[in-house]
Amino acid sequence: MEKSALDCPYPGCFFCVMKEANPTKRRASVSKFFKEFPSQDEEGQVLAVSGLWNTAMAHPNDPEFIELGVFECMEALIWKGIKNRQWLAKDQNIYIPYYAAHIIGSYTMNIEEFAERAVRAGVIQPLVELLRGRLTWVEQRVAVRALGHLATYDSTFPFVASQPQILELAIQLAVNALEIVYTHFFQFVDKRLSYHCDLLTRGMGGVEMESRKAEEWASQLQCWSLQLINCFAFKPEFLQTICKAEFLVKLPGMWGGLVNENSPAGVGLLRTICHQKLGRIAIAGCPGVIEALCNIARSSDDWQYMAVHCLLWLLQDPSTRYKVIDKAAPALADLAELPRLGEHKKLGELVMNVILQENVQASPVSVRSLMSPRTKQLLQEIASLRQKIKWERNVLKEDLHIKQAAALVVKLEGNSKFSAGDIVGAASKYTEALALCPIRAKKERVVLYSNRAQCHLLLQDPWEAISDTTRALCLHNPVNRHSKSLWRRAQAYEILGFAKESLLDAIMFINECSQASENDAASVKQNRVPDYAERLVKKQMQAAWLFKEASQKHGAIQYDEGVNEHGREEDEGSEWETASGSDAGDADRHEGDSIAEEGGEWQTEDEEKRDVHRLTPVFKGMTLEDLLGPQYGNAY
Repeated sequence: MEKSALDCPYPGCFFCVMKEANPTKRRASVSKFFKEFPSQDEEGQVLAVSGLWNTAMAHPNDPEFIELGVFECMEALIWKGIKNRQWLAKDQNIYIPYYAAHIIGSYTMNIEEFAERAVRAGVIQPLVELLRGRLTWVEQRVAVRALGHLATYDSTFPFVASQPQILELAIQLAVNALEIVYTHFFQFVDKRLSYHCDLLTRGMGGVEMESRKAEEWASQLQCWSLQLINCFAFKPEFLQTICKAEFLVKLPGMWGGLVNENSPAGVGLLRTICHQKLGRIAIAGCPGVIEALCNIARSSDDWQYMAVHCLLWLLQDPSTRYKVIDKAAPALADLAELPRLGEHKKLGELVMNVILQENVQASPVSVRSLMSPRTKQLLQEIASLRQKIKWERNVLKEDLHIKQAAALVVKLEGNSKFSAGDIVGAASKYTEALALCPIRAKKERVVLYSNRAQCHLLLQDPWEAISDTTRALCLHNPVNRHSKSLWRRAQAYEILGFAKESLLDAIMFINECSQASENDAASVKQNRVPDYAERLVKKQMQAAWLFKEASQKHGAIQYDEGVNEHGREEDEGSEWETASGSDAGDADRHEGDSIAEEGGEWQTEDEEKRDVHRLTPVFKGMTLEDLLGPQYGNAY
């Protein structure tokens, strides 16, 4: 390389090249740099690659470096890291394969032409080697991300799919991602690779930050693996490999956690699989998957519509309807009045039409003969609901007002019975009021469903409580935002042991508690997280911890004194303590009081408002031989 400024410690470096003022000369110099750089063996090479990484992250659609050979350079660097362990162990070169794969992924995530040039540059094979685990899990993370982008485009997917075992590797990684990160980073605090810690925290380390970022990266490793599998799932020839029962049953649990809430997770892959008949048949044959889809369909998270679509497609297919009707109908019945979810309009109307469809073309068996009495009753209720909706369109408003007033009287009777301790009688009155209340009186019906749900909770009937709260949340405007119903459903899920579902509802409830008007001093004063909700969230965060299964399988985290089992610093009154028996009693007492106030949603508005990169030494406690010794290439 040519000599550059005398004050530069790395002659001919990328940054010196970029300082060239003449655009033509600069492009020629950059092109030359990309060609020569992989064959160099100077110190400080990682600085150039990290600079390219920053550029790729900030300007992924800029074609200049693509045209000048950045993909060829990154491909050569990854191969060099895989094959030349002596070079990899020198200086800070251990970082380079990670940055190189990340650069490829960033430049190929938006523009198909860039992806095509990457494929021509030969990047797929070295990325697949990283995917196999030839280095460590952090390189697997960026390799599977890059391969997922390359597999997204019609023109480049065949080149990805032509790689032997790539789909099987992605499936294995999706299944084992959390265990890999736990055992190769999270479990042994004093043996974490420092370059992993630096990549996760950009030099601003500390055990707590490293652990939190490891959770985030672990979920990304799993979700990007699912994204790659999802590209294969659109092709019928790959479904047989994907649709194995042992893999399908794990998908609903691959939700990415709260640290990766924008990911479609395993539900998104199930939705893609449901697009094809072979996929629907495979899913229908897994009762556990259907039950999980029903729970997600009732949820209030971003994946709800995906689960709803899966269940609807399964019911519309004559070869699967009879297999899933008994499980899917009760969950979908609760969504019969759902107006929309985001951009998905009239979902409730579609739900009613599908679940009431008597004959789906030529079903191989009589679907009704396989229904339980409970399912038949639910379908009859939905049929009556549809008739009532049609009937109310032709009734005088005065008659509807009379019915609404009568429903209010019966609701008050229910509130009185509840206050007197007659929970069964109160639930009966709320049911009677719901029968009287006009369909269009949505606010009143939200209260009635939510009140009846509280009765079901006290009667230890959590499934009925979930059904009623879900119906209340569907009727509420905006959808899924009625705070008391969210809290009651969180309690019901807790009783059933569904930690993730309970956690999501509890967090949504807390969010609603935080939406007080800035202009209302009384509301602002009360705008705090209720203690009982905070305790539930902490408890369920432990129960739904991303690495819980891996920790149970491989043992507790090995940590220095002062760090708890989740790798977080501990102090008095730890934020991770669970609710005690007395805490739970406080929450129950609060809810026992709140039914009067809930039944009191007829109270005045005021009364209602009161309710409310520096580079550091490569290793820490681990030698190069531990990473690059005889077991090299078989780490996982």
